[in-house]
Amino acid sequence: MPFSAQPPASGERYALSASLDNARHLSSLLRAVHFQDHATCLATASGLRVTVEDAKCIQANAFIQAEIFQEFSVQEESVMFRISLSVLLDCLTIFGTSSLPGTSTALRMCYRGYGYPLVLFLEEGGVVTVCKINTQEPDELLDFDFCSTKVVNKIILQSEGLREAFAELDMTSEVLQITMSPDKPYFRLSTFGNAGSAHLDYPRDSDLMEAFHCTQTQTNRYKISLLKPSTKALALSCKVSIRTDAQGFLSLQYMIRNEDGQICFVEYYCCPDENISEAEL
Repeated sequence: MPFSAQPPASGERYALSASLDNARHLSSLLRAVHFQDHATCLATASGLRVTVEDAKCIQANAFIQAEIFQEFSVQEESVMFRISLSVLLDCLTIFGTSSLPGTSTALRMCYRGYGYPLVLFLEEGGVVTVCKINTQEPDELLDFDFCSTKVVNKIILQSEGLREAFAELDMTSEVLQITMSPDKPYFRLSTFGNAGSAHLDYPRDSDLMEAFHCTQTQTNRYKISLLKPSTKALALSCKVSIRTDAQGFLSLQYMIRNEDGQICFVEYYCCPDENISEAEL
């Protein structure tokens, strides 16, 4: 019997219960935000959000919509807990990261509430493994307040264009400088490494550019060490939305299509490194 068809044990009431026919749909997204050991999980009726932060400078969110799951039930307005992301990923891939063709690991996930562990039931080829992962009090998360009304510049690129850019950029540079403008150079990525400065420009009519909405010229620098984790999500994605607000905060939203063609999102927020003076441009 598939996990989604199995009723909970008598008398047990779960604050969160969810099932997936293919656990890779979850594990691949979680790997895209796995740059710290711990994550904060928030479940609401709309789905599951897993958040990872580092040094109060960068935040990554993996969104798995409720429709992705075969079953998704939240008994409260929201359910929130902190968990070891490393342990969770180890459990999700307990049968291995690459299944044989035609096989997949089914997952049922249950959480009774505050103070209880997250319980995973994983089944593949008739073998069931049960994992119990301790949960913790969630930390207060950064609020980047990145609502659409505060966005100054936004472009949507096919991911292959950004993957090529990151492959060509000089990673000896401490910062990546991003220029977005309604006028030339429109969208420019710049590095300042051991071999000197390098610039990569994207014209607004490029085949890789799917949308271009820039209202003012902005140039901001971001630490490459903070942006590097986002390349995990970039590698999985088909499109990326790049947005900045008036303070230069950066949002990178990656659209990821799973093996079944369903769409999920991973979003990275990053603080600007410093203000750029006119003399440096």
